[in-house]
Amino acid sequence: METQTLNKKEVAEKTQRITGCEAVVRSLIAEGVDILYGYPGGAIMPVYDELYKFQDQIHHVLTRHEQGAAHAAQGFARISGRVGVALATSGPGATNLITGIADAQIDSTPVVCITGQVASHLLGSDAFQETDIVGISTPVTKWNCQVTKAEDIPAAIAKAFYIAKSGRPGPVLVDITKDAQFGELDFKYEKCKGVRSYLPVPKTSQDAVNAAAELINAAKKPMIVWGQGVILGEAEAELKAVVEKAGIPSAWTILGASALESSHPLNVGMVGMHGNYGPNKLTNECDVLIAIGMRFDDRVTGDLNTYAKQAKVIHFDIDPAEINKNVQSDVAVLGNSKESLAMLFDALNENSHEAWLQEFRDLYQVEFDSVINKDLNPTKQGLTMGEVIKQINIQTEGHAAIVTDVGQHQMIACRYADFKMSKSNITSGGLGTMGFALPAAIGAKMAAPDREVVAVIGDGGFQMNIQELGTIFQQKVPVKIVVLNNEFLGMVRQWQQLFFDKRYASTEMTNPDFVTIAKGYQIEGKRVSNRKDMEAAVKEMIASENSYFLEVCVEKEDNVFPMIPSGASVSDVRLS
Repeated sequence: METQTLNKKEVAEKTQRITGCEAVVRSLIAEGVDILYGYPGGAIMPVYDELYKFQDQIHHVLTRHEQGAAHAAQGFARISGRVGVALATSGPGATNLITGIADAQIDSTPVVCITGQVASHLLGSDAFQETDIVGISTPVTKWNCQVTKAEDIPAAIAKAFYIAKSGRPGPVLVDITKDAQFGELDFKYEKCKGVRSYLPVPKTSQDAVNAAAELINAAKKPMIVWGQGVILGEAEAELKAVVEKAGIPSAWTILGASALESSHPLNVGMVGMHGNYGPNKLTNECDVLIAIGMRFDDRVTGDLNTYAKQAKVIHFDIDPAEINKNVQSDVAVLGNSKESLAMLFDALNENSHEAWLQEFRDLYQVEFDSVINKDLNPTKQGLTMGEVIKQINIQTEGHAAIVTDVGQHQMIACRYADFKMSKSNITSGGLGTMGFALPAAIGAKMAAPDREVVAVIGDGGFQMNIQELGTIFQQKVPVKIVVLNNEFLGMVRQWQQLFFDKRYASTEMTNPDFVTIAKGYQIEGKRVSNRKDMEAAVKEMIASENSYFLEVCVEKEDNVFPMIPSGASVSDVRLS
């Protein structure tokens, strides 16, 4: 087998006459790509032929479905902060990426997708496996383009990586026709350092920061709600410094989880539909609401007509489009959160709000007595999802990266996981994609091999991309998989119980033997249905040096509380 090895300097400085498909691979090497996920096919085959030659430098992971490739690239990006890369052929290969691309767009995940396309002279002719992927992906990409000439490939890929990672990150798609892949060019790679009319990071105004600090310094009941913008901006230390200096009770959105350790005394929990009782209720009692790197989505705000109307609102965000989109701000501070929070820290007075913080503690006790204690320390016979998460916390000492799918298990995991370091909560937030967790966990583990990665999945979501067990098997990825099996599409069933008079329409699941399926992929597995066996099973799973599958049979009709009914006010959060 003929292989080639290049260093980044050679790629960037050496001009050579090469093919377009080789230019794709050399461009990826120049961008530091060493892992990518994909599935070959006719229109992308020339690129795969070049990957074969450079396999000592780029490890291609053959997923079992292109959607799995996109989600794996997301998991890779979310835990590493690097750009994830996915590769697919034209037609159905490209369209199978769309769900992952849309997920990455709404959750601001930097992913570059490269798709093959039919030859340029066939475009628009309904050729075999031709699909207008640029048109299809336009609404769900940060930027996309189609390349029909070999000489345009390096610049397109350079621009793609720059746009995907800069400012508010997002997915980018580059579609390359087959004749462009076979064509020749004089190759020299130059990284993109800017795009005309694109200003990824707005300049932070000192006046805006001072106005924000003035409101915060005068506040009697300030409250912070932070989101993923803190993690994307690598501003965890700055957030902690601000929170501690000003003594402000601080809550998080689902994508912001883990930016501040769960046990921090000023971390008052999660906001949103299944968030904690205190921060939801007290959103409508604070006098200053400081939103940092979050977008006021409907799952956080509930009824906008009643959301924080009594409060002065300060909004820190890198994306001007988010300012006043859903909630009107009294002060808007644009810019990267790392810089803007550092500026805010300098302008803040040292303070504490002990009486106000006690209100959160009091409401936490109400929630603990009504909900949390029953979830984590149940007295009933059946296992709860909460006690499984508690046991994972114990066995991993809070250092695991938890990758969740979508549904009841997702809310339970986010509520009860003990996060001690950032980038520990990887989930599908905005799009709510069932089938996300298994492939995303593969990408996360490959990006962070020294971290324990635990995928927590419902029985419904697991079967959405169950084929990716084959990727784990072939790649020997030591990811731990926990399926919380209640034999229902649990979140939909909960809504049917509460709002549709228990008409469980098409939500009960007749499931296969998951452990046998896992063993078919040579993944060790165990099924647990009794409390007395659960601790040992989780301990065995975490201790394993290989991939491991654990099915836990939980109560069939448990519900997730607290809960804000759809369209209700955050003040209407229910404990039962």
